[in-house]
Amino acid sequence: MENSPEVRAGLLTPDDFGQPDASYKMAAWLGQWELRGTGHWAVEEKETGQFVGSVGLNQSEVTPLDWPGVEVGWTLHPNHWGCGYATEAGAAAVKYGFDKLGESRLFSCIVADNSRSQAVAQRLGFELITEKTMSLLPAQPAQTHQIWALDAN
Repeated sequence: MENSPEVRAGLLTPDDFGQPDASYKMAAWLGQWELRGTGHWAVEEKETGQFVGSVGLNQSEVTPLDWPGVEVGWTLHPNHWGCGYATEAGAAAVKYGFDKLGESRLFSCIVADNSRSQAVAQRLGFELITEKTMSLLPAQPAQTHQIWALDAN
């Protein structure tokens, strides 16, 4: 999934990101689940069990110091874009963030030119609150990101 050109462009994945980095990222998600109760779930097709992508909540230590809070995020393989998986799984992540974590506000950070992810955020009820130039991960270049927010009802 993360090796597809479309996903690499949407996540600003560096050219030298490879299998060791992907393994480290998966281990980091497991650690985040243990330490913070946040992380990403694997998304699979119900009928086939085929891997679609990952969706969940991020509250990492490697995000910028001025990061606003728990982020809802999604990454799907391009073969599964436009099927509603990001919206369905994103809604489950939002519910988990509000109901299980007790968050009063959730965020989504989206590269400014990623209109597909912006559309998912809008379908989930998020509203654009600001734009920032930042790097979310140490290996990523600074880029304009939109910060979207959703308040608990």
